[in-house]
Amino acid sequence: MDTIQRFLFKDLDIRGQHLKIDQAWSKMTENRGYPDSIIALLGELTAIAIMMANGMKHQGKVTLQVQGQGPINLLVVEVTHDLKLRGVAKTNQTITSESTMDELLGDGQVMVTMENTQTQHHFQSFVPREGDSIAEVFETFFNQSEQLATRLWLGANRDTLAGVMIQKLPGTDHRDEDGWDRVLSLSNTLNTEELCSCESQELLHRLFHEETLELFESKTVMYECPEDKTRVELLLKSMGEEEVRQLLAEQGEIVIHNEICNYHLRFNEEDINQLFKPELNS
Repeated sequence: MDTIQRFLFKDLDIRGQHLKIDQAWSKMTENRGYPDSIIALLGELTAIAIMMANGMKHQGKVTLQVQGQGPINLLVVEVTHDLKLRGVAKTNQTITSESTMDELLGDGQVMVTMENTQTQHHFQSFVPREGDSIAEVFETFFNQSEQLATRLWLGANRDTLAGVMIQKLPGTDHRDEDGWDRVLSLSNTLNTEELCSCESQELLHRLFHEETLELFESKTVMYECPEDKTRVELLLKSMGEEEVRQLLAEQGEIVIHNEICNYHLRFNEEDINQLFKPELNS
């Protein structure tokens, strides 16, 4: 099941999220040929993007992007308010599975973009690269941006993406001064295998069965990356008929690769004739 689940420690004033994504994650990464190190890094970034989108109170999307001069020169994940996701990793050299985050990203900067499609406004923020993993980087970001102590446990393999976030709300210490440390100790027993194999209720019960936990309605996460041929046709028209026909003559056909969705659109001579067909006056 591709779901994200919110939960609350009712007696402790601690909130959390758990997600486990199988089909949507497999569709996003299929036929990409990513090594395990990219799977892990892109998976962590995707999990965080889903958790952030799950908290949106307006229509829009969350985009997390890492761009730099390392072996991975681009990581980008987009998740809409209704939890439709897509994303890609681009590399400029062969990568080994033993590479660390800093080795993979080099000086790559992490950026968060929050878009509101209703007001056409967006918010952008650079995320400090503090930590040895994407999880640690965003723990610092949430601590600073939301003023809430935050911990993340994330894991990804070729079949599954999973994660747990917990956040300490302002009233936690007044409710139970040992509650936060107790929940952290229980959560720190998590490993990648357990994260990726257990469904939400099973995992949360295994970890926190001695606490009073309220589970909210789970939400479904989907992969969505439809072919947008109309946009490509508008792009070709904007290039002008002469330039497009010259490109067609040189290559035999025009092939447009959508990198984030990993599909190709092909245009032969008949397609180009139709594209630049004179419009009849009414």
